[in-house]
Amino acid sequence: MVDASSVPARVHCIEAARAQFGDRVDALVAGLARLDPPADAAIAELAGQPGAFARLDAALAGDAAASSSPAVRDLLTSVAEYPAWVDWRRVERGCHLFLRAGVAGGLVLGLRSLPYGYAAPAGNKPLVFSGRLAEMGPRRLAETARFVTAVCEPGALKRRGDAFTISLKVRLMHAQVRRLLLRSGRWDHAQWSAPINQHDMVATTLLFSQVFLDGLRLMGLRVDSREADDYIHLWRVVGWLLGVEEPLLPDDERSARATAEAIYLTQGPPDRDSRALVAALLAGPAQTARTPAEHRQARVRIQISKQLCRHLLGNTLADDLGVPHDQPAFATSLIYGAISGLDRTRRRLPALDRLATAAGRRYWANVLDLGLGDRPAEFAPPANLSAHRPA
Repeated sequence: MVDASSVPARVHCIEAARAQFGDRVDALVAGLARLDPPADAAIAELAGQPGAFARLDAALAGDAAASSSPAVRDLLTSVAEYPAWVDWRRVERGCHLFLRAGVAGGLVLGLRSLPYGYAAPAGNKPLVFSGRLAEMGPRRLAETARFVTAVCEPGALKRRGDAFTISLKVRLMHAQVRRLLLRSGRWDHAQWSAPINQHDMVATTLLFSQVFLDGLRLMGLRVDSREADDYIHLWRVVGWLLGVEEPLLPDDERSARATAEAIYLTQGPPDRDSRALVAALLAGPAQTARTPAEHRQARVRIQISKQLCRHLLGNTLADDLGVPHDQPAFATSLIYGAISGLDRTRRRLPALDRLATAAGRRYWANVLDLGLGDRPAEFAPPANLSAHRPA
């Protein structure tokens, strides 16, 4: 048990959390001080070397000659073999759930998973310092979608193709942000603990797994216990690739829910940065509008997004995050009715399941095409931080 005098300032309600979740809470609190040594060592060796990140791309693509950095070789060796606990049948079923969710999954990712992450007042600080959302909101959201769709494509993780490479690039991008934050002199360790630590990394996997699952249900999809457990298992594999310690990664929905609730109970209320990040997220359509017609469409999309966001977050968290309360919320009822109706039909006619999966794949392809255009997501480690000061 973590001694009361050594509990970090960012941790709230620890005794209540211990009473409800036991030793799980202390394991998570201990994770606030731990980082990702293999990725941090690789970034430290690469920093300042001309052409280092181009060679890194080649190394991740399998070019052994490009792995001139011993630390990069060590990192690649550490993920050369998947752990024995990986069940590829479960991974495939988890991927299938993501694809069949289609549009509902896109709405949940943007209007529930990401806002839940922004709500964490200490966990959101690396994003605030990087300026990634406020400066290029739609682009960064499209890159997030690229990452999620890559790891949720059936067979992709096992093939060690894009999903594997992108996961390691994201891991090294996190390591570079950590390095920049720790060298900046602006990181408040006493208030926020270590940047992008083990606790916050497992919290991120839960945004894309448990928080996402609950959002699908709120949008009218039926997700049974086996599907849910398999989806959590998929994200356990992804979390391992991203550098999360295995003991912290849940393997079924019950464990994932307990971990997510323990994190939420102890993280404290949203702050000004939380509200600014959510406001930038919801305003995304206006950033890309150019013509009068596009601006009109953007206003409609923003209005609908606010209504759906409140539905997916619940009124209490939506209020804390400054999401406007507009009544009546006709759009939410219409969209929920359409999604739940189609899902009921799919369950009655199993042959429609393949059509739903194909439709989901087309939906995500369109999302990426619109969001990324002719500039593919590179997941390159940033060269510097934003000048923005956190709240």
